[in-house]
Amino acid sequence: MAGTDADEPATDKTAAKPPDEANGADTAHDLSLALGQNLRRLRTRQGLSLERFAQKSGVSRAMLGQIENGRSVPTIGVVWKVAKALDVPFSSLLTGREAPGTTVLRARYAKVLTSNDGSFVSRALFPYEGERKVEFYELLLAPYRQEDAEAHAPGTTENLVVAQGEVEITVGAERHRLGAGDAILFEADVPHSYRNPGADKAVMYLVMTYIESVGS
Repeated sequence: MAGTDADEPATDKTAAKPPDEANGADTAHDLSLALGQNLRRLRTRQGLSLERFAQKSGVSRAMLGQIENGRSVPTIGVVWKVAKALDVPFSSLLTGREAPGTTVLRARYAKVLTSNDGSFVSRALFPYEGERKVEFYELLLAPYRQEDAEAHAPGTTENLVVAQGEVEITVGAERHRLGAGDAILFEADVPHSYRNPGADKAVMYLVMTYIESVGS
């Protein structure tokens, strides 16, 4: 006779997924929840309706609603627009509960944001917890692609080192070409861009420093 559910050993439905797939789904879910909760909290703190904030940020009301409800993980460009409109550091939108002590950030659980076409990838190398004035990122840029960044909050600086490949950094009217091992420090409160002029993927490490504290 065929066994019933009671006869079968208990199973975890998520175990049917490959470990990497399940971990990636959990990480994306956590990221979408953090984004939504923080966006709603910071927006309402400033007394902005969704409609008014959509006009201020240039992000559609529908998209903002999906983000706040945890149904969408926006691209890195959208997060930058939202952070700029709220006048808060990027990481304040992704901050979770504070965890004191030593923190190990496993690569497979990384919080990653990408551009629309996937050619630019930003991975946080710090925990999104509590207030901080310094952020640390790994940036990946596909061959022959460019990522444009809007001006950040006044006083924001970027200190970037190229670990692999070549990168052209344009800051306002200035353009600087960097090779592996080269570093640059610039004021990021003006429009700037990263361009990979070569046939190989570019890998960069970025330290971003803000003057104002998160949520100030």
